[in-house]
Amino acid sequence: MSDTTHDRPASLIPPPAGYADWLANLKSRIHTAQQRATLAVNRELVLLYWKIGRDILARQSEQGWGAKVIERLAQDLRAAFPDMKGFSPRNLKYMRAFAEAWPDAEFVQQAAAQLPWGHNLVLLDRLSTLEERRWYAAKALEHNWSRNVLNIQIETRLLARSGTAVTNFAVSLPRPQSDLARESLKDPYRFDFLGLTDEAQEREIENALVKHVTEFLLELGAGFAFVGRQVLLDVGGDEFFIDLLFYHLKLRCYVVIELKGGKFKPEHLGQLGFYLTAVDAQIKHLQDGPTIGLLLCKSKNKVVAEYALRDNAQPIGVAEYKLIESLPDELQTSLPSIEQIERELSGDGLSADEDAP
Repeated sequence: MSDTTHDRPASLIPPPAGYADWLANLKSRIHTAQQRATLAVNRELVLLYWKIGRDILARQSEQGWGAKVIERLAQDLRAAFPDMKGFSPRNLKYMRAFAEAWPDAEFVQQAAAQLPWGHNLVLLDRLSTLEERRWYAAKALEHNWSRNVLNIQIETRLLARSGTAVTNFAVSLPRPQSDLARESLKDPYRFDFLGLTDEAQEREIENALVKHVTEFLLELGAGFAFVGRQVLLDVGGDEFFIDLLFYHLKLRCYVVIELKGGKFKPEHLGQLGFYLTAVDAQIKHLQDGPTIGLLLCKSKNKVVAEYALRDNAQPIGVAEYKLIESLPDELQTSLPSIEQIERELSGDGLSADEDAP
């Protein structure tokens, strides 16, 4: 019998042993190389823009060049590089503003140049202080935010809300876990994406949060993974149900979230503490950290919450939620739609081809 293997298409020939694993590894390496190349191109482009902006600033301040020079420069650069985008008068003005906002060359190389140009324009347009820009730039890099998500976090004042919940983490958790846990919580939490009024009841809010879990996870922040709602706990034959259960991937622990439709009361901590004990006993694994509790209330007296947590040994945070956020109309209308958010969270966060808006 003759060997006809060489006459058959390659796709019909069974691959040798180990080929599938090798191919998967090659695909992963190629994809990684493509990402690195894209990021390298982006970094060089942003650094180029910063240097152009720095030169414009220097010549205008030292040699008295007027604003008209930008129009002339735009024409000359576009004539010299017709296939290259980004040399419009508007973008050249952004380059100047970019260099003015980031005078520190080292920080530009380490942080700003790692973000796409479009992200840097958001930081310029939306924020007024160097401290704010540094914080949001660092978070965008850390969490791989898209431009839309960066816009949302700025307009919902993430910096002002981060790490402000009342907690006892400093005494109930070891460092640095206590610091990370504290920074992982906010106050208040914004639930205006649910479209509910202030009269909404606890179960109604809970149902809406699960229905819009994508936006809820975005509001909770990086690291939270949804486990379930109304999670059953069987304790001595009695049934109890946790409102919402999450797992925090960085803290490596479960997070129990309980919703209260009214003002915080110290007795709320008893129920939440019972749930934490049950989860630690029945659900958490040996390698998991202590389960953390987050009590979300419609309102709270901060002093009362601090007193209630003072002698509590279990890690618990207390924060408010807002169903209707008092953002100005112009900011509300500029927020991305739910569909945009879902697209951003399901795809790659950063892209190198973003140019001036």
